[in-house]
Amino acid sequence: MVRKPAVAGQFYPSNPKALRAEVNSYFDSGIKPIKAVGVVSPHAGYVYSGRVAGEVFSRVKIPRRVLILGPNHRGRGSDAAIMSKGSWKMPMGDVAMDSELSDTILANSKLVVEDETAHEMEHSLEVQVPFMQALRDDFLLTPLVLGHLSLKECLTLGDDLASAILGFRKSSADDVLMVASNDMTHHEPQEVAKEKDMDAIEKILNLDPEGLYDTVRGRGISMCGVIPVTVMLKAAMALGAKRVELVDYKTSGDTSGDYSSVVGYAGLIVE
Repeated sequence: MVRKPAVAGQFYPSNPKALRAEVNSYFDSGIKPIKAVGVVSPHAGYVYSGRVAGEVFSRVKIPRRVLILGPNHRGRGSDAAIMSKGSWKMPMGDVAMDSELSDTILANSKLVVEDETAHEMEHSLEVQVPFMQALRDDFLLTPLVLGHLSLKECLTLGDDLASAILGFRKSSADDVLMVASNDMTHHEPQEVAKEKDMDAIEKILNLDPEGLYDTVRGRGISMCGVIPVTVMLKAAMALGAKRVELVDYKTSGDTSGDYSSVVGYAGLIVE
């Protein structure tokens, strides 16, 4: 199975040299990267969210194995869909699927199923890949698309992922970085969007997956990646995470100059 890029030439350049140059322009070369359990990174077109994503990935070491959790925007396939075989064809080169880690996750979770259809047109995971390719071109990818999960299912899946990663560390001694792909509030005035987003971000900073899920649902915050972030936070806590850093927060208005209707972008690191 070879997955072709769905949004190359739209969300980011399809030309390899142009793409690498743009991604590199978002990195902060003066930062010493640290080992992280997980990150939250936005997935809009690079002109809007590339700077925030670049600030995040500049600060973390990219291990050989990366698990990306993204929301299912198109509603295709299963609610917890993994792709374990084959590769993703990307402008900067093909990325191999991590069949070993994927198989371990499948063995540890009753929620996760093999389902390539959920990945075919989904952009939220794809746009993260070039940032990691620019920093480490031999990394193995485990992509997990998440749909409509209850809070109980999110917490269960978080524990399942942590168990899989812990078991995998014991057998292979490899670290795994979890990347939760997420955009914050969509299409509200700057002041409203920022106020709502900071409420949700506070829950992330407090390592409170239940509080995040309930706040987003209760306040009607249009944070599209609340499921991936909730799952990642629960897994990170089970893996021993102790703190979260807010690296950057911007909105589309910072690029367009139109603050009447914005989308929020937050970058965070979980250690």
